[in-house]
Amino acid sequence: MQAFTVTTDIALPREQVFEYLADIANHAEFTDHYLVDWHLTREDSHGLGAGARFRVKAPLNRFAWADMTLAELEAPVRLVERGRGGKFNRVRMIGTYTLAELDAGSTRVQYSFETDAKVLSDVIGESLGGRAWTKRKAKRSLRRLRAILEQGRMRGQRPTVAAR
Repeated sequence: MQAFTVTTDIALPREQVFEYLADIANHAEFTDHYLVDWHLTREDSHGLGAGARFRVKAPLNRFAWADMTLAELEAPVRLVERGRGGKFNRVRMIGTYTLAELDAGSTRVQYSFETDAKVLSDVIGESLGGRAWTKRKAKRSLRRLRAILEQGRMRGQRPTVAAR
């Protein structure tokens, strides 16, 4: 999937936004309208190497499970999450949060997302609406992130470590 970027401004200091995003368990709160059934891949959900597995609620999605891991943290500027999804987890995904400090303690959050689909059926699925659907959902998730951080609302139940 060709990369796309969505942006929002949050009226909080960059460090505070970074700390919230550096805990992957918090991602379930603002993405639960399209990413559900979250399970952590380790007990510590904060920092480098923290990961989660979840189900993508996309239309006509037969292979809905995916996972993401916090692969790069450059406090308080950038977080990179890498993962896989789709059939046999063959579609690589990269999501990048870039935080820019604005005036008076505000933060601009920019989220970029791309996939690397190699198999023709995966490429066709992405080109027939998959990219547009994902971009709409990502845009909404940033609006929800802003609401959670600025107003302290929508605090849901945190994901737990999956049973063995």
